[in-house]
Amino acid sequence: MSMVIPNPSELHMLKTLMGQEPIEDMVLHLFVNNYTPTLNDVLSAYTEMAGLGYASIAIPHGNWSIVTDGVNNRAVATFPEQDWTFQDGTATTVYGYYLTRALTGDLWYSERFATSHIVQNLGDKIKLTLVMALSQ
Repeated sequence: MSMVIPNPSELHMLKTLMGQEPIEDMVLHLFVNNYTPTLNDVLSAYTEMAGLGYASIAIPHGNWSIVTDGVNNRAVATFPEQDWTFQDGTATTVYGYYLTRALTGDLWYSERFATSHIVQNLGDKIKLTLVMALSQ
């Protein structure tokens, strides 16, 4: 599934782009409820993972690589691969991820994985590279 930017987040993105709101770092979270993101989402739609050594990950705004995609001639922002390494515990199904703004906690965007991940064993991993592309 593609990332979903909820309608309220679009407003914040445009205000940030136009200098009407400050740039914020992001926080990357995994969600464990069997949910498909929509344009009307609010943060409470997501159940963040807990246990198995999980912790959300800080995503500093200055660490994105931004280039023009030579194939589609569009702007693409990529954040270096992030990964979680889990501990032993009860099997947990992870359905996707979402980003929040670090200071306000507002939902920024989310994405459901094409295939959910089940983690329960020491050393189980989820690896994720964030990619955001602009298109018309």
